[in-house]
Parts: sequence; structure tokens; C-alpha cells
Amino acid sequence: MRRALTILLTAVVLALYGVVPVAAQGNALRILVGFPPGQATDLVARILAEQLQVVLEQPVIVENKPGQGGSIVLAQLARAEPDGTQMVLGALASYVANPRIYNTVNYHTLTDFAPIALVADLPLVLVVNPKVPAVSLAELTALARSQPGKLTHSSSGAGTLSHLGMEHLKRAAGIDILHVPYRGSAPAVNDLIAGRVDVMMDTMAVAMPQVEAGNARLLAVCTTERVPDLPDVPTVAELGYPGFHASAWLGTVFPKGTPLQTVTRVSEAILKVVAQEDVKKRMHAIGAIPRPMNAEAFTAFLKSEWDNWGDIIQKTGLKRE
Repeated sequence: MRRALTILLTAVVLALYGVVPVAAQGNALRILVGFPPGQATDLVARILAEQLQVVLEQPVIVENKPGQGGSIVLAQLARAEPDGTQMVLGALASYVANPRIYNTVNYHTLTDFAPIALVADLPLVLVVNPKVPAVSLAELTALARSQPGKLTHSSSGAGTLSHLGMEHLKRAAGIDILHVPYRGSAPAVNDLIAGRVDVMMDTMAVAMPQVEAGNARLLAVCTTERVPDLPDVPTVAELGYPGFHASAWLGTVFPKGTPLQTVTRVSEAILKVVAQEDVKKRMHAIGAIPRPMNAEAFTAFLKSEWDNWGDIIQKTGLKRE
């Protein structure tokens, strides 16, 4: 009796101070990430998880399951029980590009998931190894035209936005640069620094530390408008390619059939977290721009992106593998 009373009093005191005992938090929510630790998607997931567990009052765990440009983890989620215990924080390419590029992708984005919320944008930038004799996009395209197929560009994987963005640029500029795919951004940027590849289009989170360290030269940003943190850096669009944009948005989904009440609860919690000033600052620090969007708006946005990038993929002639 005394032990039970002690436990009850302890719980009351903890509740008064806003602390919920782990045993009272229920099942953990797992955020599945289809990329290795340290990549931009993973970093955003960990920022999100840290504060989301406070808002939801339950443990939130990040699990990395890399492979096929983020598609392996989405295929896993599509087959999972819709019980609200696991969701994916995925990037643009895994949602709208990979199902069109890979024959082995076992999900359909618009029918197999329950969209929760859009979280952030990851603006891409165009960089070159400092030994490449080009200090502008115009000089890079001129160099590529003079040496068709000789220059190389890395990507974080076939079908990822770092790949699609470069294919889009190559087609728009009429240039031939050899694609060298990697398993994630880390080895891709390592080979750029080492000079084994010449060009890279990747997120600010990946590229800017190397630019600041003098290991890479920044030529342009790939957003429709200039990035606030890089006001003096021109966009690809304003350098002669109107309409060009490549920004890897990140959004969350549950398996189809997850109760609407659960989707709404988590969606509202994510929006509350992303609105926090500290979270905004931490996202900006890694090159992410907060872009909160609720479940209903994200569902419509996902459909529009499905159509938009489907058209780009068709025009660039990427084949299913």
C-alpha cells in the first residue's frame, strides 16, 4: 500500500512539473529514414524527434535504413501495420521519382501512404572541385561543351534529386557530363574533394561546409529564388535557365489506413515543433529551410509534385532499372 502510494505521489509531482514517466508514455514512435546517419534528411529527423517526443509525450526514435535512394524504407512502411507506431521522413526523390525510375520499387506514393506533414526544404547548390577551371556556371557549361563526356558529376544515388537536378541542368544546357552515382552524399562529396569527380549538385547541408573549408567552389543555388543565407549567390534560373529549380523537400507519411485521429495528432505536433524558434535556427544551421504544411495541404502538394517531376523525368529520358 505504501509503495503504491509513493508511486502515485511521484507521478503527480512529475506531472506538475511537466515530466511524464517513460512507462506512461505508451509505445515509441519510430521515424524511419532511408539515408545514412549524417545526411541532411537524418539531421532534420533528429532535430524533429528531439522536440516531437516532448510535444507528443512519448518516445520518438530515429532509425536509419538506407538504400535505393530512400525507397527501401518506404516499401517497408507500405507493408507495415497502420497502427501509428512508425512513419517515414522522406525526400522528394523517394516519393515522386524512384517509383518511375526503378522497376523494383514496391509502392505507389499516392495510394499506399497517409501523408502527415511537410517539414522542410533542403535547397540544392551547384559546386565544383577547386581544380576545375570554372568560376561560374557559364564557364562550367562552356568547359563541358568543349570536352563532351570528360567531366564527371557525383550524386547521392541514381534517382535522387542530386542526380535528377543535374540531368535536368545537363538537358537544359545541352551539355554532356558523366554521372557517377554513390551510396549517399558522404562518399559523393568525399570523391569531389579528392578530385575523383568534378561537379556535384547536393544540399547546402552537405556542400556548404566544404565550400567554407575551401574544398569546393560554389557556382549557384538551385532554388527559384536566392537563398536568404546566401544572398550574393545567383540562382541557376537567373543565370540563363528560367524555371529551373531543385530543392529537396522533406515530408512525413504513415502507412495507408492509419486512423485519421492519429494522423491529425502527429501532424499538429510536427507543425508545432517546426514553428519553434530554436528548431528553426537549428534547421537553418544545417542548410534546411522550415516549410510546415498540414496533412491536407501536404496531400495536395504531393500530388502536384508527382505530376511535375514525372514530366521532368520523362523529358530527361531516365530509364527504369
